[in-house]
Amino acid sequence: MDSNFLKLQKKINIRFNDLNLLKKSLTHKSFDSINSYEKLEFLGDRILGLVISEKLLEIYPEENEGSLDKKLASLVNKKKCLEIAKSISLENYISVAKKKGKEIKIEDKIISDACEALIGAIYLDKGLLETKRFIIKLWKDHLKASKITYIDAKTKLQEYSLKKFKKLPIYKLIENSGPRHKPIFNVAVRLENSKFINAKGNSKKDAEQKAATLFMKSLEK
Repeated sequence: MDSNFLKLQKKINIRFNDLNLLKKSLTHKSFDSINSYEKLEFLGDRILGLVISEKLLEIYPEENEGSLDKKLASLVNKKKCLEIAKSISLENYISVAKKKGKEIKIEDKIISDACEALIGAIYLDKGLLETKRFIIKLWKDHLKASKITYIDAKTKLQEYSLKKFKKLPIYKLIENSGPRHKPIFNVAVRLENSKFINAKGNSKKDAEQKAATLFMKSLEK
């Protein structure tokens, strides 16, 4: 297993002082509930937001806060982290529980979470400057592409609701089911004087985005 981590360190051009931090960042709670990546993911998510926010201010000094916020949202979401993680084949290094001696398919959410956890581990082991270099290197092409502002469905629905009703959309968690390692969230959304439209996702945020997408499609009909 250590040789596998040596390969990853060469790939990302970072040599860890504390190899346990790297291992922890790639350990799902189904494999080890005590030494999982969850807290490192929490840390990495905040650091990623900080580094990308700072870079956006540098690249787009004339843009307003609303435009920068949309660019940030398109660069630090789970889908983008998954894309980045797969660019370095991070899924090949993640430890998850086995089922009856067989490897199980690693879900996209786990890969995305591990990407944020890896950022947290690099920060704790190498400090902010080295972490910045790592993030900017992997996000460089995506930062260039951010000249085209992506607006997600949840933001679109919010803007529509505020313009039409002067109120924010109402989101409601209907149900949280499934095993701990594979939760399913059922979330509904409605606007003023409308019916709820619901959708399911692997996280609450994912379910909210899907529900907002369905609601926006219903408005187009």
